[in-house]
Amino acid sequence: MKNLTRKTAVRPARSGRNGNRGRVVNVGITQMACTPDPRENLDRQVRLLEQAAKQGGQILCTQELFRSQYFCQIEDHRFFKLAETIPGPSTDVLGKLARKHKAVIVASLFEKRAAGLYHNTAVIIETDGSIKGIYRKMHIPDDPLFYEKFYFTPGDTGFRAWDTTYGKIGVLICWDQWYPEGARLTALQGAEILFYPTAIGWHPAEKAEYGHAQHDSWELIQRSHAVANGCYVCAPNRTGLEKILDANGKPVNDDGIEFWGQSFIASPNGQIVKKASSGEEQVLVVPCDLEKVEFSRTHWPFLRDRRIDAYGDLTKRFVDSTTGSVR
Repeated sequence: MKNLTRKTAVRPARSGRNGNRGRVVNVGITQMACTPDPRENLDRQVRLLEQAAKQGGQILCTQELFRSQYFCQIEDHRFFKLAETIPGPSTDVLGKLARKHKAVIVASLFEKRAAGLYHNTAVIIETDGSIKGIYRKMHIPDDPLFYEKFYFTPGDTGFRAWDTTYGKIGVLICWDQWYPEGARLTALQGAEILFYPTAIGWHPAEKAEYGHAQHDSWELIQRSHAVANGCYVCAPNRTGLEKILDANGKPVNDDGIEFWGQSFIASPNGQIVKKASSGEEQVLVVPCDLEKVEFSRTHWPFLRDRRIDAYGDLTKRFVDSTTGSVR
């Protein structure tokens, strides 16, 4: 596989308020193809994070569930063995990496919380290697080849934001990216950058008919989160064609999933600052000027003008427009 990783470093962020945070922070995201070997995937991910850090990256984020292939294409109990505790083997390795490069790392893991209790979880690791916090995926899909409800208990952390060394960040995961409520609730806690570790792609048989529109919708909804909340949005997505094998070594689906890559970072005005290719391993490092968050939120004061007195029905499943009653 051709490596498109850029070798040029990004200038480090300026020192800023409180003496430790610049208003320009270098954000790095990675995308890669995964193999059936968890150790190989971890080594590959570490290598890419190292490259991002050497290019000046200060807050780094992985794609969703980087330690394995996307096993949710099938419901199979053997894949629960892929899960790990937090703290655990991956956070030990990534904590050392964060400490070595003085970087904040957002890593997406399959968490074993207890026997029979598993989550799709992102862990936030600080520059000293400590765990700042975790976010457990709130919205769990159940679609053809995306059978996540079999594996993951819905998150119970709520939507969170963390004040890290380099900026206040929020983390959501993949299917969460379709819900404006999650982005809004995270931004309302002051998040300046939203990260969405992702594993999304095409069913190859549907690509010709639906592929372009599907990708445009995915990109558009996240750019809209940037605009509506006046913040940066970063979406690292996996790449490559994955065919999961059953216990007998046979593909469970003739087509598999073609993950479309195209990881991107969008600015607070919704414009894409940088986007990766569709099919290659890649690292993106982008200087994000956090002063643009303040500029966006004061010039387009959506947070100021929200009618919070009128939004109570958002907590209901459905509202009958003729009677106003819940249905």
